[in-house]
Amino acid sequence: MINLRFLRRVGMSVLFVGAFYTTFSTVSNVSAYDVIVGVHDGSSKVDEINYKNHSTRDTTLMEKSLNYQKSKTTYVSSEQIEGPKTLEDVINLEEYPSTTVTATGYTAGVESTGKTPSHPEYGITYSGVQVKRDLYSTIAADLTMYPIGTILYVPGYGYGVVADKGSAIKGNKIDLYYPTVEEVYNEWGKKEVQIYVIKKGDGNLSEEVLTKLNETEALQVFREQFKKS
Repeated sequence: MINLRFLRRVGMSVLFVGAFYTTFSTVSNVSAYDVIVGVHDGSSKVDEINYKNHSTRDTTLMEKSLNYQKSKTTYVSSEQIEGPKTLEDVINLEEYPSTTVTATGYTAGVESTGKTPSHPEYGITYSGVQVKRDLYSTIAADLTMYPIGTILYVPGYGYGVVADKGSAIKGNKIDLYYPTVEEVYNEWGKKEVQIYVIKKGDGNLSEEVLTKLNETEALQVFREQFKKS
């Protein structure tokens, strides 16, 4: 009877060891031999396998992260950006009343105003603001037709704010400000041009209003095309 119990215990022990070995080998992919050799060599094959599995898992997660970032990030070069190249590309001029005028150019100097830089009113327009070539430039017009503060759009010149008058500027005539005589001749001269009335003035114009117009945020990309002084 004792022998039978002993044999049963031995058999159960053998089965347990066999099951443990099979399960361990299947899960860790490490044989008992590898474990024994690893311990003998002062290293652990199990740790090595776990390290490899951990590294592989980290690498996989990193690749997934990189793939996610690549799918979400878009790089656009300046050559790929298409948009308006000139101020006229963003203005629907058909919305505004228009008329044809004779447009000439003028300066703040003697040739146009009879004043020299030493004159106390040199460069000062009839409205009281300083002449300016900018996103919104100062221009002269017949004030009975276009009161001070009227904003016109002149193709090839840009926005012009009526700030001045002139004895020869009557009816359908306007004078466009340029900093130098050379620019008057090289960039404009005398032209018949269709102008557009953007806003009728109320007879008043200040430096504050003119500055605010020239600092219109949406139009700053075009400002350097006009700014001269």
